[in-house]
Parts: sequence; C-alpha cells; structure tokens
Amino acid sequence: MLHAHSHVAMLGWVYLIVYVLIVHFFIPKEKRQKPIYNRLFWLTEFSVIGMMIAFPIQGYALFSIIFSTMHILLSYVFCRLVWKDRLKDKSPSQRLLLVSILFMILSTCGVWCLGPAVSTLGKQSAFYQIAIQFFLHFQFNGWFILAILALFLKQFQNKIDEVKFKKFYFLTVVSTLLTVCFPVRWFIENDILSYINGLGVLIQLGAFVCFYKMLKPQINHFKSTLDKTTKIVYGLALCSLFLKVGIQMLTIFPNLAEVSHQIRSFVIGFIHLTTLGIITGFLFGILLQNKMLFANSVLLKIGVKVFILGYILTEVLLFLQGWFFFFGEGSIPGYFQSILIFSILLVLGLVLVMSSIIKRKSCFHSS
Repeated sequence: MLHAHSHVAMLGWVYLIVYVLIVHFFIPKEKRQKPIYNRLFWLTEFSVIGMMIAFPIQGYALFSIIFSTMHILLSYVFCRLVWKDRLKDKSPSQRLLLVSILFMILSTCGVWCLGPAVSTLGKQSAFYQIAIQFFLHFQFNGWFILAILALFLKQFQNKIDEVKFKKFYFLTVVSTLLTVCFPVRWFIENDILSYINGLGVLIQLGAFVCFYKMLKPQINHFKSTLDKTTKIVYGLALCSLFLKVGIQMLTIFPNLAEVSHQIRSFVIGFIHLTTLGIITGFLFGILLQNKMLFANSVLLKIGVKVFILGYILTEVLLFLQGWFFFFGEGSIPGYFQSILIFSILLVLGLVLVMSSIIKRKSCFHSS
C-alpha cells in the first residue's frame, strides 16, 4: 500500500501535471498539437494505474516492475520530445527546465542499479539502499522542484534579472549535486560525506537568498495580478520552500542528521513538506493564476482552504511527534487517530476541488 501511495503521488499526480504544464508553457502551439503528446500522456497514465493495482497485490514483483520500467522509458520519450520541440529561447525559465530534465534522467540511474544490487548483494545491502536514495533525491530536489520553479518563473513573463538568475541557477545545481551525500551517509560511515553535505546545504541557502533577491523587484507587481486564493496558495508554497531549506540546514549538526532518518515522523513530515507544500502549492498557484482552475468558484475556495488546513495540521503533528521521540517522551496521546482525521481533511479538500472542476465543466457543456 505504501509503494502504491508513493508511486501514484509522485508519478500520477506530480509527474502528470508537470507534463501537462510543461507542454502548455514551453512547447509552441503548433508542435504541442501533435498526437504524440496526447498518446504519450495516456500511456503514462496507464503505467501509473498499473502500479496502483500491482503494488498492493504483489509488492515489488514482476508486474509492478514492468509498469515502473514502462514509466521510466516513457519519461525518456517525454524528455526527448521537450528537448526537440521546446521554444528556442535562452530565458531563465527555459534553462531551469532543461537542467531539471537532465536531473530526471540522472535520477533513473538509481533505478537501473536496483537489479544488479539485488542479484549481487541483496535488498538489505548499502548498494541497494543508496540506489533508491539516489533516485529519490534527484527526482524530488532535481527534477520536480526545478521543473516547478521553471514553471513559476515562466509566470513572470521572463522579466527576471539575468545576473541574479545566473547566481541562483549555478548555486542550485551545485547544491543539488552535493546534498546527495546526505542520504548516502546513512549507509556509509564517512565524515567526508557529512562535510560535503554541509557545504551543499550552505550553498543551497545562498541559492535561495539569490532566489529571493531575484524575485523581490517583481513581487509587488506580480501579487497585484493575483486573486486572494492564488496569493494564499503561492504564499504556502514559498513558506514551505524556505522551511525546507531551513530544515536541511539543521542536518549540519551530527546528532540531528543522525535522527533525521531514524525517526519516521520526521521523514514523512519532510516528504510531505516537499510534495504537499512546495510542489502541490506551486502547481495549484500556477493552475489558479492561469484560470485552469476557476478561482471564483466557492467550492474551489473552500476545497483549497480545507486542503491547506489538513496539510498544516498533519505537518505540525508529524514534526511534534518526531520531537517527542527525539526527547524520549514517547507517543502523543491519540496521535494515530489525529493523523487520520487531519489526513481526511486533505482528501476532503481535493474532493471539493474536483467537484468544482466537474461542476464547471457540466455548466460549460450545458450552456
């Protein structure tokens, strides 16, 4: 069930909506109307549904591996298409998109190492675990986050200071490469890895100082074009992004670095901060800003707020529980019941958002 959840969240929700938005914003109209984009989307959708069914039934076995491999091969086709058909400008958003695609391809090297790792050393080996962490690190921090920041910068109509962008771009790429040492350090006892990660998170802090300075001159004008719901969603995404950078800074301290992956609540809290806060936050913002989601819908406004409430409450509870374990205080009373109730808010929020889309489509067709 856990594999099904994580694969559908990453490859079903995030990958497919990023696919749609990249095609919409970065591929010229005459090229994106080619049938290949539509067919590739539905083939990718099919591979995700295959994983969603196969993982709960058999875990990591023949069919789930077939569908996972199919998804990777289809993602290579997507990379090739985007690289070939994209707008041929040198804008900041374009460069960030291209490097995110390179990171996506790099991340899959981890997956191709899983077979040899299992056959030679087994699933409990450091090699197997490092291959998984390599894939996850470059998927989240390389491909997803940089692709989403590329889409976000695209909303500024390329009015970005070139010098500030170059600093942000260079520092971000370097920090993404260096911070892979953090999960590797969990399985290989070597202080040099800790020092490289420490340097990586400091460079990442510098990158996001440049990111802030780059956006600062544009931000007031940008905000004036947005409605209230879109401002809330973007605000949540940016706060989550800076919170992520802050949390990664804490891994410089050895005792915190050690517990960061041993305490499960911290791990889930951090993954949700990235997927629900940063990635989903920016995606909702872009969809609302471009009227792909109808911001005037009362159902949608309530849905977004319920989703955000569920996100904040689950995050607070996860990190609070993590600190309880860290200080040896045990479990928070009613922790699992509370997590269930707060998680239902996430689902309820998304159901309301979906309902507003369906309702709008039916109104549109009837009119």
